[in-house]
Amino acid sequence: MVVPCVLVLSYAFFERGVWGGVEYTFTLENFARVVDPLYAKIFLNSARIALTATVVAILIAYPAAYAISRAPRMTQPILLFFAVLPFWSNYLIRTYAWIVLLNREGLINNLLRSLGYTGEPLSMLYTEAAVITGLVYNYLPFVILAIYSTLSRLNPELMEASRDLGAGPVRTFLRVTLPLTMPGVAAGGVFVFVLSIGNFVTPALLGGGRFQMVGNLVYDQFLTANDWPFGAALGAALIATMIVLLLVQARATAHASGERRGEAAQ
Repeated sequence: MVVPCVLVLSYAFFERGVWGGVEYTFTLENFARVVDPLYAKIFLNSARIALTATVVAILIAYPAAYAISRAPRMTQPILLFFAVLPFWSNYLIRTYAWIVLLNREGLINNLLRSLGYTGEPLSMLYTEAAVITGLVYNYLPFVILAIYSTLSRLNPELMEASRDLGAGPVRTFLRVTLPLTMPGVAAGGVFVFVLSIGNFVTPALLGGGRFQMVGNLVYDQFLTANDWPFGAALGAALIATMIVLLLVQARATAHASGERRGEAAQ
């Protein structure tokens, strides 16, 4: 698995051939092109869309995971089953389902017409909101599972102690529950961000090519422009970004775990 990735990434240090492909002449020009304002703007736009999808996914996933963790023990596996049920279908099928829902003749516009709406059909497809919606929908179960795993391991005695000391439900949540579950939130958030920033299927289908992200740019370099070295350089920059985020998340989680162990020892 590692060898093919290393082989492709090594192309970033070579030149593009006259007719495409790879010419094995060492160069760093491909990495210089990555930081060109044109491509840097695509990176920043991809990061913004991925960050928005991450925040929305967390805001939806946390209440869902909290509700599941507070459900009766026998009911929790059933609720988790429904949370991950979308994963039983193909990613493309899940994305195409949103095309059926959002297009001008889709289910949502038809429902609005049946309710008496007489204006122009809403243009929801091929928008940035549609891309973000698709990303959130496809990756939401990952965040739910990550947050649920931390919520389910919380010691109920901590919440009871907080209430005994006079803290209300809101303060107990903000001062006890939320800080202790931040590792799960961080893990789920990083997972969504990493997968979203490199995604090319959802922007292509739900964005209609109007919102190019890094994943689409890499795809185009390899399969359309036939510029493998530049595509490899873009891929290397994307992988480096992902590795940095994963390291930051791992370090933050380890730091939080160390603080909790220190507090427990005291």
